[in-house]
Amino acid sequence: MKISMINYKSLWALLFILASWITFTVFQNSTKLWSTLNLSISIHYWNNSTKSVFPKTSPIPLKSLTETELRIKEIIEKLDQQIPPRPFTHVNTTTSATHSIATILNPQDMYCRGDQLDILLEVRDHLGHRKQYGGDFLRARMSSPALMAGASGKVTDFNNGTYLVSFTLFWEGQVSLSLLLIHPSEGASALWRARNQGYNKIIFKGKFVNGTSHVFTECGLTLNSSAELCEYLDNRDQEAFYCVKPQHMPCEALTHMTTRNREISYLTDKEKSLFHRSKVGVEMMKDQKHIDVANCNKSEKIEEKCQVGMKPPVPGGYTLQGKWITTFCNQVQLDTIKINGCLKGKLIYLLGDSTLRQWIYYLPKVVKTLKFFDLHETGIFKKHLLLDAERHTQIQWKKHNYPFVTFQLYSLIDHDYIPREIDRLSGDKNTAIVITFGQHFRPFPIDVFIRRAIGVRKAIERLFLRSPTTKVIIKTENIREMHIDTERLGDFHGYIQYLIMKDIFKDLNVGIIDAWDMTIAYDTNTIHPPDHVIGNQINMFLNYIC
Repeated sequence: MKISMINYKSLWALLFILASWITFTVFQNSTKLWSTLNLSISIHYWNNSTKSVFPKTSPIPLKSLTETELRIKEIIEKLDQQIPPRPFTHVNTTTSATHSIATILNPQDMYCRGDQLDILLEVRDHLGHRKQYGGDFLRARMSSPALMAGASGKVTDFNNGTYLVSFTLFWEGQVSLSLLLIHPSEGASALWRARNQGYNKIIFKGKFVNGTSHVFTECGLTLNSSAELCEYLDNRDQEAFYCVKPQHMPCEALTHMTTRNREISYLTDKEKSLFHRSKVGVEMMKDQKHIDVANCNKSEKIEEKCQVGMKPPVPGGYTLQGKWITTFCNQVQLDTIKINGCLKGKLIYLLGDSTLRQWIYYLPKVVKTLKFFDLHETGIFKKHLLLDAERHTQIQWKKHNYPFVTFQLYSLIDHDYIPREIDRLSGDKNTAIVITFGQHFRPFPIDVFIRRAIGVRKAIERLFLRSPTTKVIIKTENIREMHIDTERLGDFHGYIQYLIMKDIFKDLNVGIIDAWDMTIAYDTNTIHPPDHVIGNQINMFLNYIC
């Protein structure tokens, strides 16, 4: 009995030890499993595809993921502070161009060329009440139509319902002043909220081809679908695109893309009323007549030659007799002979949208020896190549990758993100790269644009490590049509992207072509400016590289 009791107790002891060991082991393994699961969830968005259009690379270090995401978060938080929610109960409490008061400070009968003219703007609502906050989307411009002259003005928001509008009087003669209320602060706030609410304002349709058969499926930057998806991921730059996988076709069979608008809006009916044609771009200085500017024998300061690394002020120039004249560097107006000499031996890569494709259409009109080389591609969004074999000049345009918004069907063959395109270039002192993107990003939440801009910056930094003499030029967005689909494509979205670009590239050794400033000065109000504006953008570019 005693022996049995001892054996019984020993058995219980052994069982207790065994149970403790099992519990400890399971706990350890479950902890590891949970950690692994958490890690998988955090990187799943970028790493779960075996169908990536990019070669497999080593896993992304978590540090680089965190740096990019933190930078995006930082920029968005800053923008959220600058564009806070502005709910309104009635349109009458929003900013009124008619009731707002613009006053010229220290008015004079005659001004001198080079003077600064300041205007104090006090905004009021439709009931005549002074507003206590800022955030209105304004556009200031001065002009002399007879001189084909124009320049943008600088607007300073004091965030209390008052603004300082500053004009530099660049030329002599009669000058007209304009201050447009593009959107009241309530409208700007509504657009900001609506932009960041969804990725589904645009429908992407991908064409998959297998021999003689083809099929279209829905695609997008995100997809809310229970169907099997093709995932096209760039792990390094954290870019992603998806398509519903067609039956009996591999994901690699995707060859073309087209888009159309989805009938969806994140604006309320009351908010939409702020974007009626009659309420967009309303003049706030109707009672102001022209001012007179004299030469006053003021001597002009001679600036150094235009070169990359310079940061244009606002405004960075003006147009006079149709020519763009920079104010921060000595710009030379190049004739055909000088352009030919400048382009000799150059490799030029134009990466971006159709506003940069205009450049490659314009150049053969000026340089007759540049000829298009047939790459056996079709459509206006194909890669374009100009060659001058005698002068060893090559100029190439390629569209940027998703999002690329157009009703036309475009090829995805030889189609990549701008950072990847930059990575393929060895670069040297005779290589120049021009980059622009933004118009196609306007319908999507701002994080998409910020991520791409950060990726482009990192690619430029890698390029400068292997080839510091390569010239890189950033062209900002053009302003576009005033009365357009404001929620998807309006200039408010473009202006926010313009500010982001200036912030992200501010300390990089690149040249800036401030097309936003230029197209305001020229008062183009079209996504594709006329040839004389394109010619002046190109002249600025050539000043940077020659």
